[in-house]
Amino acid sequence: MTDTAPFPARKPRVVLAMREELPAGLFTDALWARLEAVAELPSRRALTSFETEEAQALLAEAEILLACWNCPPATEAVLEAAPHLKMIAYVAASVKPVVTEAVWARGILVTSAVAAMAVPVAEFTLAAILFCQKDTFRFRDRLRATRGAQGLDSKASWDNPTIGNFGKRIGIVGASHIGRLVIGHLKHFDMEVRVHDPYLTEAGAERLGVRRMPLMELLAWADTVSLHAPALPATRHMIGREQLAAMRDGAWLINTARGWLLDHEALAEECAGRRLNAFLDTVLPEPLPPESPLYDMPNVVITPHMAGAEGNELWRMTALGLTEIERFLAGEAPLHPVRREDLERIA
Repeated sequence: MTDTAPFPARKPRVVLAMREELPAGLFTDALWARLEAVAELPSRRALTSFETEEAQALLAEAEILLACWNCPPATEAVLEAAPHLKMIAYVAASVKPVVTEAVWARGILVTSAVAAMAVPVAEFTLAAILFCQKDTFRFRDRLRATRGAQGLDSKASWDNPTIGNFGKRIGIVGASHIGRLVIGHLKHFDMEVRVHDPYLTEAGAERLGVRRMPLMELLAWADTVSLHAPALPATRHMIGREQLAAMRDGAWLINTARGWLLDHEALAEECAGRRLNAFLDTVLPEPLPPESPLYDMPNVVITPHMAGAEGNELWRMTALGLTEIERFLAGEAPLHPVRREDLERIA
C-alpha cells in the first residue's frame, strides 16, 4: 500500500448489503478469496435491512459497504450507525436508490460497476441489431409455421434488399456507457452509425468516431434506432407519437435501456399496421399487462429484461467492485467514481 492508503496497518471491515440470495450469484470461490485477501469480512451473509440488531452491530464497525440490488438507502440515520464508513462499492449500475445527501455530506467515496453491466447489454444490443436487420424472427416464425415445407425460402431474401446488414444506417440515442460500447462494436461492420445525445460534444463525437444528429433527423435517417438514454424526468416518452411517425417505413426500434423512454401505446399503433418493427427488452410497466397487443404482433419481439448481467456475467460486476476496493486501499484513484452532480443525468 502507498502512504496515502486509508488503512495502512490492518485490513478494513467490509459489510455486504443487498438481496439475501445475491452473494451466491455474485461471488465465486476465487472472488471470495480475493475480497478476504484485502479485507476483514465478518459475514458472507448480506444485510437486507439496516434496522436489525445484527445490522447495527455490523455497521458500527463497517468501513466499506459492498452493495448491490435492493441495498437499503444510506440515510443519515444509517450513517450515524456507521461512523467509520469511508466507501460504498456498488457492484451494479444504478446506485441512485442507495446514495443520499448524507453520503455526499460525509465525503464517502461511491463507486459503481456500471461499466461492467454495460458489457453484456451492449453485446445483447449488437446481437439484436444484427438479427433484426437479417429479419431472423420472421423467418423463424415462417419456418415454424410451415414445418419446413417451403424449404429455406431463400428467394424471398434475394428479392428484398431491405434484409441484411450491409450498408444499413444505425441511429444510437444516448452516448452512455452502453451506447458507446455499441458504437464501438458497430465499427466492425459495414454500416453507417450516427448518435443523438444532448450531452455529447462535437469533440466527444469525434473521439467516438461518429457523427451527431438531432433526434428527429436521426429517427428519419436510420434503418434501426437503438435506445440508450437514462430514465430521467426529461426522458419520459422521449420516443412518442411524433418521434415514431418520423421513423422510416420498415425501420426497427430496439430498446435495451428503460421502458420509461418509450410510449408503448403509440408504438402499438405504429406496429399494428406493420409500418414499424420493435425489439423490446425493457418495457413499462414491466412486464406488460397480459392484454397488451404487443405480445401478439409478429413484427414485435419482447424479451424479459435479460440484456443486463445474467449468470456468470454477474462475476464481472463483482470483479470490478473488488478492483475499486483494492485501488481505494492502495490510495489509488477510483476507476468509476459516482459524484453528486452525476446523478442528474445517469440512470
